[in-house]
Amino acid sequence: MWNKYYSVTQIDEALKILAEHGAKARIVAGATDLILEIERGVRRGIEVLVDITRVPGLDRIVMDEDHVIHLGPLVTHNHCADSKIIVERAYPLARAAWEVGAPQIRNRGTVAGNLITASPANDTITPLMALNARVTLASLRGERVVPLSEFYTGVRRTVMAPDEMLVDIAFPALTPGQRGTFIKLGLRRAQAISVVNAAVILTFAPGEDLSLPLANKKIKDVAITLGAVAPTIIHARNAEVYLAGRELSEATITHTAHLAMETATPIDDVRSSAGYRREMVRVCVARSLRAISSGEERVGFPAHPVLLWGKPRNGDRPTLPASQEHAADAPIVTTINGQQHTFHTGHNKTLLRLLREEAGLTGTKEGCAEGECGACTVFLDGMAVMSCLVPAVRAHGAEIITIEGLAQGDQLHPVQQTFIEDGAVQCGYCTPGFIMSAAKLLEERPHPNRDEVTQAIAGNLCRCTGYYKIVQAIEHAGQLEKSNG
Repeated sequence: MWNKYYSVTQIDEALKILAEHGAKARIVAGATDLILEIERGVRRGIEVLVDITRVPGLDRIVMDEDHVIHLGPLVTHNHCADSKIIVERAYPLARAAWEVGAPQIRNRGTVAGNLITASPANDTITPLMALNARVTLASLRGERVVPLSEFYTGVRRTVMAPDEMLVDIAFPALTPGQRGTFIKLGLRRAQAISVVNAAVILTFAPGEDLSLPLANKKIKDVAITLGAVAPTIIHARNAEVYLAGRELSEATITHTAHLAMETATPIDDVRSSAGYRREMVRVCVARSLRAISSGEERVGFPAHPVLLWGKPRNGDRPTLPASQEHAADAPIVTTINGQQHTFHTGHNKTLLRLLREEAGLTGTKEGCAEGECGACTVFLDGMAVMSCLVPAVRAHGAEIITIEGLAQGDQLHPVQQTFIEDGAVQCGYCTPGFIMSAAKLLEERPHPNRDEVTQAIAGNLCRCTGYYKIVQAIEHAGQLEKSNG
């Protein structure tokens, strides 16, 4: 799929490689979109991958003295969902990030990558557009700052030059006089591409008492952005103009939602008809406004989202001592299940195929090879990830745990034991992925409740059963941990 793979430790090194190879090179941050685009032929002619995941400090979320929030290019969706700054001062983004994929996807997928992929159905673009975000693009020629509203030129097209890298995402933090939310409509509870999504941010007039309820409070300014209903993320301008200066009454909400619906220009596709999308724009905008009015915009967002990070890394990525260039003959040296392995083949494969074909560890299953089923879940540097969406060379210098490494000698992991005792194993194909997700959950939360269990396995599909025995087995394992503790 690619000829050369560079693991860099500084941004300048990445920019030099981009300048040298131009359109033939791509940055690897999460690669959850990139791997699929290369395999499907959406991104053609990619010969060089530049992995920036070992560059220190790029996963920071900070708020500066001017109350502007900055996201580094390695900030993942789980980083946002877990960030106190984002949850308190940019809630629509936190909600959108938590709605992306499943925990394993959110552990690799970055917000920067979501923006660059430029799909109109991508979830984090919509709230960032409403937040008036801007991006900083860097190259050897210097840096330029581009408002997100000017970043997109069409479906999957941006103003980025081939030698540029997105190095910062910035937007003003919400003030005490602002309220906002994000709503996504998908065809299933997790791992869903948006049929429609909407972000709403209201700025109330100075002096308004924002104690609940907010009905009949005068609104000064409005941002309503819509996803999956046009070639790019769009503002519902007529709705914004109408609502600004008015009070948040039921009649106003109804008319605002109708104006937002009229802004949408959706298409018919496999997920929805255009007519349904238009109607759901109206519904989603109305629901958003009503939720803000009643103070219920955060209902359903977990106080402590399940991340599948485990302990003690808490989402950090170990660094490399020096940059590495991996041509076809360069060894991949990695630690798998506590043992060091050196591979001289498999450079242009995914981590899933490296584990199965080069390492001979066939417990990790290939169910979909698209990050949809979770059968290939492994631990990469302490975090649960979908190995089918990770380039094989990312294993260099990393620590990997597969299903074969979960037991301690003859002692099964508690989840493995309860899967047997509770009859949670059906055909068995999806079982390794479920067990890996559940094991990482118990490491993160030794005694999870049912909601936390369902969050943890949202990215794992089973076609044999209704999940009842699986959930039961994971809860049982938590009970065993509690009694043993």
